[in-house]
Amino acid sequence: MDAELLRKLVVTPGISGREERIREVVAEQLRPLVDEVRCDRLGSLVGVRRGSGPRVMLSAHIDSIGFLVSHIDDRGFLRLAPVGGFDPRTLVQQRVLVQGKQDLVGLVSPPGKPIHLLTPEEREKAPKLEELFVDLMLPAEEVKELVSIGDPVTLLREPHVTDRAFASHYLDDRLGVYAMIQALREAQNTQAEIYAVASVQEEVGLRGARTSAYGVEPDMAIALDITIAGDIPGGDPAAQVTAIGAGAAICVMDAGAISDPRLVQRFKEVAEEHGITYQMEILPRGATDAGGIQQSRGGVPVITISLPVRYVHTVNEMAYVLDIDATVALVARFLETAHEVNLEW
Repeated sequence: MDAELLRKLVVTPGISGREERIREVVAEQLRPLVDEVRCDRLGSLVGVRRGSGPRVMLSAHIDSIGFLVSHIDDRGFLRLAPVGGFDPRTLVQQRVLVQGKQDLVGLVSPPGKPIHLLTPEEREKAPKLEELFVDLMLPAEEVKELVSIGDPVTLLREPHVTDRAFASHYLDDRLGVYAMIQALREAQNTQAEIYAVASVQEEVGLRGARTSAYGVEPDMAIALDITIAGDIPGGDPAAQVTAIGAGAAICVMDAGAISDPRLVQRFKEVAEEHGITYQMEILPRGATDAGGIQQSRGGVPVITISLPVRYVHTVNEMAYVLDIDATVALVARFLETAHEVNLEW
């Protein structure tokens, strides 16, 4: 695993609708791997590797969940409007990056008394997102000079990397973007025409994937995203979706798309032929770019290939290197033979 590349992807800000910084990082990685890189009018990045075979679209979203500044009070404290869904229990006393006229570091805190002064009943009350505020550690007049309503706010953290695991904020879906880049790097001998799309605004409705697919008109599409690894204490083993360390996840169905059974079968065959560890996934809630692509124009055969992640949409998402490497290998081997796939009914 290229830990430095993955680190660069997760620490670069880019909430839904404000993906400009992460888009440039991804463009820099894609340029040596494709024949053309362009940006569509919504902001999705499209890398084209020309070929004579069918049009294969890869899609991994570059946007992340985060916040916008919604209010600045007279003391300089910021209130937040969510962009996508965070668990507020994980946000207390986290550091954030406020992208105003300059980048500012802030501390997220709930209102009220210090813990030493709380009653037992008050200690049990979980904070609500609308109650949290950001302290920029600056005088109010300076805050109002540097920050405006609508400025993006993202988590500010450093990943933790071991030889087995990678823990960080924003693995959703910078991990999918990483897998797309690395699969293109590994799949050197391809005949299909490949469109690698770094899509925008997935977290608020699969918007970039839908508009990009309309422009690309793919014959088939693979969404690369993270999925829930529910193999933790308190979870139901029958409903865990996937498990850490069990390999790449071939998604049969999620709440946004039913994967084309021919693509499901082909990915299973590729995994078994090359000895790639894999598991099957059914996700009852949540969707990926596949849901937007599938309904483009006259319809597109789609599949999602997922990376199992624990603690999704928190400040410390975690994935295993084994699963990341397996996903990269599976997608790369598929791309090398994608020209042989016949999806005519």
